[in-house]
Amino acid sequence: MTPKTAMVLAAGMGTRMRPLTNDRPKALIDVAGKALIDHTLDRLGDAGVERAVVNVHHFAEQMEAHLGARTSPKVVISDERAGLLDSGGGIALAGPYLGTEPIIVANIDNVWIEGKTPALQSLVEAWDPKVMDILILLAPRAACYGYERPEGFVRDEAGRLTHSNSPDPLPPYNNIGFQILKPELVTGQAGAFSILPIWKRLSAEGRLFGAVMDGEVIHVSDPAGKAYAEARLT
Repeated sequence: MTPKTAMVLAAGMGTRMRPLTNDRPKALIDVAGKALIDHTLDRLGDAGVERAVVNVHHFAEQMEAHLGARTSPKVVISDERAGLLDSGGGIALAGPYLGTEPIIVANIDNVWIEGKTPALQSLVEAWDPKVMDILILLAPRAACYGYERPEGFVRDEAGRLTHSNSPDPLPPYNNIGFQILKPELVTGQAGAFSILPIWKRLSAEGRLFGAVMDGEVIHVSDPAGKAYAEARLT
């Protein structure tokens, strides 16, 4: 069953997207006629998510004004005006809005062209909370644009993940910024911290898994990525 709540990480400064982010947050950059955050929220809504908690920091007032009209999913704001908290800290701060059931965590800087199976359907159908604490949505490296760094994942036959920074051979799968996560993993923590150490711990424990999508993914991290995405999506 699709989690009904999502955490959307949208508070970043978008420095690589300058000058487009000189007067707006990266989440509100228009890509193929739609703000980046609306690409993400529409995917979540189509998958059955009813409520999205969105963290804001850079040009927070613009974000609140833009998101106030959304109803599917309904948006709740998690305010990080006081300071950015990184991926783990942002989820932890939003904890009171997220509940205790597994949630989808989503970034806003990837768009994709669906394959045979909708990407979030692949994620939800693979989720098994008995053996998994986090399930990351992956794409084969060859199906991704904008992932030049060697960082990625190796996946075994059961779907368990090992994080890799190997340049030779390059890890075969990229994380495309969506995952199902148990909120208890960050409960009680405060301040700024990354989710990466939690990934690595769960990987060592055999409880970090990956689901592979079959579409084409575009990482919109800079103006060149925006131009490429618009060429592919329009």
